[in-house]
Amino acid sequence: MNRLELNFEISPELYLKDPSSSELGKKIVSASIEMIHLIGFEAFTFKKLGKMINSNESSIYRYFPSKHTLLIYLTSWYWSWTDFRIVFAINNIESSKDKLSRVIDILTRPVVVDNSISHVNEVLLSEIIFSESFKAFHTRNVDEENKKGCFKSYKNVIQRVSSIMLEVSPEYDYPHMLTSTIIEGAHQQKYFLDHFPKLSDLTNLEKITDFYKDLVFKTLDNVS
Repeated sequence: MNRLELNFEISPELYLKDPSSSELGKKIVSASIEMIHLIGFEAFTFKKLGKMINSNESSIYRYFPSKHTLLIYLTSWYWSWTDFRIVFAINNIESSKDKLSRVIDILTRPVVVDNSISHVNEVLLSEIIFSESFKAFHTRNVDEENKKGCFKSYKNVIQRVSSIMLEVSPEYDYPHMLTSTIIEGAHQQKYFLDHFPKLSDLTNLEKITDFYKDLVFKTLDNVS
């Protein structure tokens, strides 16, 4: 199947020039995902990226002012794509519980390649989100970046899932906290499963989904 172009609206605060507007910009995004996945964010530099794509380092700076901004851009792209997947998955589903079950699948199961997008390897990007995305949040400038809308995509996902939880249980007081627990907890459990299995009761990735469905539905069913 030919891979098409599917672009998402990303905050213009995250780039100097929209990378989706040119072949070089798309190459920067694609290659940065491959390189960060391969060597990690700490070792990643624009100089190394320039060599990889046979382009001047200065050309990358015309799109992104820093590698930190690039990481936030990649994180925002991922959550915009996730929000798109959620909307598509629950379209025409009447049962709120069925909607929530599908959403938990999306938030906790391994990602597969989306043939709608030509320049992004979603599988590698999801691995970066698991291992590196906290570095986009835990910075001294997080409040300033938040005011600029840099984390809007992530917050949109939290809000959408929280709204579905309230469809299931309108009296539940903590939908945003439970949603973020699913997302961040699933990432953490995957990391434990890969590196610290004694910290987890799980035996495979499918069990992560089972665990969070059990947690969520039991929690919501117990609301009086």
